[in-house]
Amino acid sequence: MTSIVRNQWYVAAYGREVGREVFGRTICGESILFWRREDGSATAMSDRCVHRRFPLSEKPSHLVGDTVVCGYHGFTYDADGTCVAVPGQTRVPRTARLKSYPVVEQDSFVWVFIGDDDRSDTVPIPRAPWLDQEGYTTVSGMEPLAARASLLVDNLMDLSHETYLHGGYIGTPEVANTPITTEVDEDAQVVYVSRHMDDADCPPFYAKSTGIEGRIVRWQDIEFHPPCLYLLHSRVAPVGTLPNEDGTDPGGFHVEVVYAITPETEHSTHDFWAVARDFALEDEGVSDFLRESNRTVVLQDVVALDALERVLAGEPDGYQELSINIDTGGLAARRIMAAQAAAGAEQVPESPAALAR
Repeated sequence: MTSIVRNQWYVAAYGREVGREVFGRTICGESILFWRREDGSATAMSDRCVHRRFPLSEKPSHLVGDTVVCGYHGFTYDADGTCVAVPGQTRVPRTARLKSYPVVEQDSFVWVFIGDDDRSDTVPIPRAPWLDQEGYTTVSGMEPLAARASLLVDNLMDLSHETYLHGGYIGTPEVANTPITTEVDEDAQVVYVSRHMDDADCPPFYAKSTGIEGRIVRWQDIEFHPPCLYLLHSRVAPVGTLPNEDGTDPGGFHVEVVYAITPETEHSTHDFWAVARDFALEDEGVSDFLRESNRTVVLQDVVALDALERVLAGEPDGYQELSINIDTGGLAARRIMAAQAAAGAEQVPESPAALAR
């Protein structure tokens, strides 16, 4: 059975990546072409010409107004994927039509619906409003992962690995040594994992960005929306500094860490990451530091997860892994995603050629 969950919205790109040049990206095994119409709206269609399957994202394919001209034989498509011109003849074959995809821009992301288009209006898109919200400054990026998406989910749901894999950046002994609490909202299909540290070392990631000296209160509150959006609500403050009873928190520094986990194929993943903060909003030095530090952390994860994928590829059937208390959130996420994948398994396309209809 496929591990890819269908009939879901996935992040395909940052809005800044999609413009007036055709842009291709594989999402959930489907090669998709993205570009902006002249009115600025984003559009998505299959990245394969119906004639000889030439990728429309490859030069010399190009835009003419609100149409895409294939760079191989000149077949021309409108923004809905309908072929509107064929070289050498006036009649356009009735079947000369590409699959188009529902697209929504939200929270700096371009989301695409993978599955039955008729269901796109019934599936909510999870929110990450801090990424383009007044009062926050955001840095972001994307790294390719040569590993299945579920490995990245496991990684992010159990942050105890920060102590060992990310020491010197975000990891301290307290992260691994502090117990977690886990809750699952079965109706909304959201998994919550919390780790609150009352007296912890301040790692360089926070010390250098906030200016805090000494030990800190450090809260990590995970909110995962399977299969694709991970939110880490992070709060740091000097030891003993807690929010007020009315919920205001002038003594705390708040960082919203967002990961959009988008399968490229069964065994590769687009790892979109963003860090939004509510302090030092105009400080470019802080932005540069957080951007480079978080990218370093992401690349450390990439190395580890790529290695894990190679291990899994050569693993004998029936291998039994060990899970412990800190895995409760990750196991809940696995359960929800397995049910989602089973429900949409019949939607998997047979081949890239099947994307043209």
